[in-house]
Amino acid sequence: MKILYYDCFSGISGDMNLGAMIDLGVSRDYLINSLKKLNIEGWSLEITGDQRHGITGTRVTVVTEEGEAKVHDHEHGHSHEQEGDHGHSHDQVHENDHSHDHGHQHSVDEPPHRHAHPHSHERQQVHRSLSDIEKIIMGSTLSEKVKGLAMKIFTRIGVAEAAVHDKPLDEIHFHEVGAIDSIIDIVGAAICLDALGAEKVYVSDIELGSGMVRCEHGLLPVPAPATARIIAGFPVHTGGVAFEATTPTGAAIITTIAEPLPAGMKYVIRGTGYGIGQKNNPARPNILRVFLADTEQPKEQGHEAYLIECNVDDMNPELSEYISARLFTAGAGDVWFSPVIMKKGRPAFTLSVICEEGQKDAVREILFTESTTIGLRVIPFVKETLHREFEEVETRFGKVVLKKSYFNGRLVSVKPEADRCAAIAAETGLPMKQVIQEITALAQK
Repeated sequence: MKILYYDCFSGISGDMNLGAMIDLGVSRDYLINSLKKLNIEGWSLEITGDQRHGITGTRVTVVTEEGEAKVHDHEHGHSHEQEGDHGHSHDQVHENDHSHDHGHQHSVDEPPHRHAHPHSHERQQVHRSLSDIEKIIMGSTLSEKVKGLAMKIFTRIGVAEAAVHDKPLDEIHFHEVGAIDSIIDIVGAAICLDALGAEKVYVSDIELGSGMVRCEHGLLPVPAPATARIIAGFPVHTGGVAFEATTPTGAAIITTIAEPLPAGMKYVIRGTGYGIGQKNNPARPNILRVFLADTEQPKEQGHEAYLIECNVDDMNPELSEYISARLFTAGAGDVWFSPVIMKKGRPAFTLSVICEEGQKDAVREILFTESTTIGLRVIPFVKETLHREFEEVETRFGKVVLKKSYFNGRLVSVKPEADRCAAIAAETGLPMKQVIQEITALAQK
């Protein structure tokens, strides 16, 4: 089984991740051409070779139309309390009452000020909500798989920020992470992961850094509040470097795509990518290291998930489709409605949602704010799934993605992507079931 293993000994940021992916073999032309499908202007990528502590890798910098590079690591954003040096910029999402008041590097005694430099315009003016970002991503011509993963990453940040600020998710306005450069980082991460085709992604303990970060509310400790929420449930350590080593964008990417490496897992390294950070830190190399490796196919086993349900007898059924779409966007694995008869013989329905631990808070918020329920059943259970692989095949209709499912290494199911089959049926006039049967038969030859 092909895996990626993220060695975050010096943390992770969005641009370091892109650097590691390109260094690992993702074509820079493929990445740039794919990002152009977002149909947003005013950005470019600077991709260069660089070294840290004698280790050669790839450094990626997102440049906006103002002609200034975004430097995640140490050039602008919040200041960090250190001995005369400053760490990563803080590419964080902020709730809109203070998000645009963060200046360049300040000493810890200086108040933050508003940007007055050429590249500050984008970061001052852009206040995108999650729905704004969804329109950009879902309106692109990227694959559904890439769009879905990018939205999961953004939603993870939004849920964390909503909890920090005690605001509904739809009232959170993304500032730093809503800017063009961070959209490029996050969508780029989804593009690269899809291109590498890893079946599983694992991560080491994650270095968070140390020090203080100044925002409009004063000094805050590293990790920043949103980062601490995003990274919850993953093994971390602090103090390895004297700055913010893991940014909110980096935290959201790694916690969305990866899980901690199981104890004792053996793997064979097939390639190594080094993503170079902007700062040349003397204490340890400011690098993200990612291994492309092979490991034995693990036996199928269950993992903990949650079934969240509510009975509703007084809700306009026209809201059902909207609520279902919001739940899927928030990362729910499945959503369904079941008709029931409640007390006093009232026709009603049960709204059921399956989700993971990381999506539980977002699901609860959507159900309480969007539906008419006043109570939920939150039931932990063990979810068992088959191992799945995705393969693109050529057919007489063009390229189609197949989903293959395996039980203990044995292929037990092959299915073409339903949306693609529906599109083919609409284009050709053939019945959709005939399209599915023909593609399935071709795949089983």
